[in-house]
Amino acid sequence: MAAPSSLAELAVPLDLEPMEAKLVTELPEDEGWQFEPKWDGFRCLAFRAGDEIDLRAKSGKPLARYFPEVVAFLRRLKTKCFAVDAELAIPHDHGLSFDALQQRIHPAESRIKKLAAETPAILILFDMLLDPKNKSLLSQPLAKRRRALEAFHRSPGDDEHLKLSPYTLDRKEATRWLGRASGSLDGVIAKRREGPYEPGERAMLKVKHLRTADCVVGGFRYASNSKQVGSLLLGLYNAEGKLDHVGFTATISNAERSGLTKVLEALVAPPGFTGNAPGGPSRWSTERSAEWQPVRPKIVVEVRYDHVSGDRFRHGTKLVRFRPDKAPKQCTFEQIVPAKKPPKLVATMLGT
Repeated sequence: MAAPSSLAELAVPLDLEPMEAKLVTELPEDEGWQFEPKWDGFRCLAFRAGDEIDLRAKSGKPLARYFPEVVAFLRRLKTKCFAVDAELAIPHDHGLSFDALQQRIHPAESRIKKLAAETPAILILFDMLLDPKNKSLLSQPLAKRRRALEAFHRSPGDDEHLKLSPYTLDRKEATRWLGRASGSLDGVIAKRREGPYEPGERAMLKVKHLRTADCVVGGFRYASNSKQVGSLLLGLYNAEGKLDHVGFTATISNAERSGLTKVLEALVAPPGFTGNAPGGPSRWSTERSAEWQPVRPKIVVEVRYDHVSGDRFRHGTKLVRFRPDKAPKQCTFEQIVPAKKPPKLVATMLGT
């Protein structure tokens, strides 16, 4: 059979939905699982047929225009036909930079080309969906797909930008990965060794690496159409001793909402944050929910978070407890600063 020269001829469609993972609190203990790092990047399906290359995000959005250097090095590979499930990532001194990835999603082509040259992306491979003979591997067990992936990675080409994600069958080793996860690692994925690739299905398990930090409440927002608190605005003191806004938490129980509102309203006083302050209203917000009330920095809370991007929590945090025993000035950025050296797992995979 002649190798396909057009993406339309591939045995798997370009709109294929990636296999998803169900969030769980612990790694499975029974037999038959393969454990892999969950990298902190953009999930990406990469396709090639002849000289045609396509990159698709988990949402189905085309990514090729944002990562021209990835398209270029995939085109240099000797293998002319493939479809892989992978992670787009950008290496930096401390491992991988999610912030650098986000900067790529930009409307200006000139800006994208500049960033592609300054901070080139890599592709971290973790599953093979189509072999070089244009045969779909979706129905094959993971163990067989992994062998095909390793053969693909060994084939002549560009191993500087194309990385093979490691795996282990040892739960203890996977638990150690999870314990050392920071910055570049988002947790650990568990996959059935004998399972097929199930597009769009939550057929994998994921355990995320969660950490906690003590933060100062520098302000709050009322809940939409309510006179009670909806979210707490969190701050940490920077090296200059100023309180920077770093995120929010909205996981306030109904039982404590009324009493907390009274406490916060008694503390209302500007400026709340003496460093970087929360942004202004957005066009999607109601007038009330967009406004925030500054408070004196008296309340300390412990929150659980998963990632930090650009000196801010990337997602909303979970309120763990109030910390009346903690002095606000003790709540500094040192708690969330990434390690100076990437975990060994990351360094080994990157070859650094």
